[in-house]
Amino acid sequence: MSETSTKTSEPCVYQYLASPLGKLTLVASDSALHSILWPDVLQTSKAMKKILALEPSKNHPVCSRTALQLNQYFRGERISFEIPLVLKGTAFQKEAWEVLMDIPYGCTLSYQEQAIRLGGKEKVRAVGRANGANPIPIIVPCHRVLGKFGALTGFAGGLKTKAYLLELESTR
Repeated sequence: MSETSTKTSEPCVYQYLASPLGKLTLVASDSALHSILWPDVLQTSKAMKKILALEPSKNHPVCSRTALQLNQYFRGERISFEIPLVLKGTAFQKEAWEVLMDIPYGCTLSYQEQAIRLGGKEKVRAVGRANGANPIPIIVPCHRVLGKFGALTGFAGGLKTKAYLLELESTR
């Protein structure tokens, strides 16, 4: 499992990764991965401005390690990740993301079950918002959370992407 850190002041770089889901953008510092951005995120000028303020990298150690492990995952050769992470968010978001990292490969959890693990089913909307703000999708597997009765709902990468990732994990 990936380790998490609260370091936030290190300079970051970005690197693109061609994937079955489109061009992902990896953002990392020398010590950890900070985010994975979906292809459509870069369509917004705000996100593109933030990325272009960073240095591009083709051989950054954390980005390269992340790219290698993601490619292994997409080929069905990896079920867990060994990448240091920086998870920036509120205390509740971080707790929600920790629950996500406890969902085993190939398994799912409902938003309500996740809310109960965080203190009560009345937190289900807050859980949905926290999962939607997850800065490191796939590695922090928010795609493994489903609506009631197994419905595919709410995923920042799109429901087709969520279905793809769940199908990938179900075939192993």
